[in-house]
Amino acid sequence: MTPFGQENPIEDGMRTQVAESWHRSAAAGVSVDEVEAPITLTSDLLRDHREAHPLAQVFPLLDDVLGQAARDCDAIMAVSDASAQLLWVSGNPQALRRAERIGFVEGANWDERLAGTNAPGMALTLDAPVNVVGSEHFRSSVQRWSCAASPIHDPNTGELLGVLDITGGEEIVVPQTMAMVRAAARMAETELGMRKLAASTMPPEPRRTSGLRVGVECLGRNDALVTVDDGGGHRSTLRLSPRHSEIVLLLASAPRGLSGDELAVLLYEEDLPVSTLRAELNRLRNLLGEELLASRPYRLVAEIAGDWVAVEARLAAGDVAGAMRRYRGPLLPRSTAPGVIRLRDAVATSLRRSLIGSGVADLMSSWTRSSWGSDDYEMWTAQRAAVGPGSPLLPLIQGQIERLDRELG
Repeated sequence: MTPFGQENPIEDGMRTQVAESWHRSAAAGVSVDEVEAPITLTSDLLRDHREAHPLAQVFPLLDDVLGQAARDCDAIMAVSDASAQLLWVSGNPQALRRAERIGFVEGANWDERLAGTNAPGMALTLDAPVNVVGSEHFRSSVQRWSCAASPIHDPNTGELLGVLDITGGEEIVVPQTMAMVRAAARMAETELGMRKLAASTMPPEPRRTSGLRVGVECLGRNDALVTVDDGGGHRSTLRLSPRHSEIVLLLASAPRGLSGDELAVLLYEEDLPVSTLRAELNRLRNLLGEELLASRPYRLVAEIAGDWVAVEARLAAGDVAGAMRRYRGPLLPRSTAPGVIRLRDAVATSLRRSLIGSGVADLMSSWTRSSWGSDDYEMWTAQRAAVGPGSPLLPLIQGQIERLDRELG
């Protein structure tokens, strides 16, 4: 039977997402021989953090449904925050006592970069439901356990709130386990949404056409994803053509707007008739709406949020890890528009310099294991210096440097 109903791995091999988690764990310095996960919330801090956390509203419901199922089958249910700190752990008493030996307790942090490969940590890193079965765990002390976890999001904002996990022995390695965990996570999100709706007793404010909010996603995408929120509860999402994606990115990066000539210089590699740009803008206006795309100068009349702007903001705040988590790849990677190339290089260069300057091996590893960073010689050499002579990743890093030496001559 395929564990938890997931895809079949190659026999005697390792699933790609598990292998990548092992790399992140090793790069972060986790030892396979470490027995317990670290405690990052002492009992007094845990109590306050738990009471203030949004998932406190739905934990009784989760415990009644999934927690009871865990108690019935010698397993454990756990709920973490978005930092992988376990806020609630409940289940079969015998299983709980066994779990204490590996540090699977309230207040412990199961981020994969602290505790090695595990389902709650991977679910947070990937923002997706995952399972980890037995020997797929990075630390030897955890390999007698299996676990399935699913993220829980704020139903209104989409913010990642935490993870719901069920952990046990071989008896939970069945497809129904993952289905049950995912269903319980969705139930929690639905309950949060209903509670917010019930708490909203004030009459709605009048609709304002000037309250438009636009989210633009261009990182790692060849076509931009644009979400328009009118501020009154109506939201729509559009996937734009490559050319319209370039225009929206350039306008989103120029709050004061651009003249037709300025936009043309940034958009086209060669001189083209003014009518070509006007035609593109008219088609884009028909998609976005007259009130959103204004002219003289051309500009987006809305509050703009861009995924690349979030990366730049994290870098400005010194949060290199947060910037790397949000960087899904180069801006519109196939675009040859001069203005897009300039923006793409600026974001990538800033992040790359910050990664090298951080001296943090696991962050550099995330870059070199990506499609855009696999041939980054300087990053590989910086990663070699950061991991130290005793790292299990050193042979892999040295092999990649030698490959690039051969290819670059």
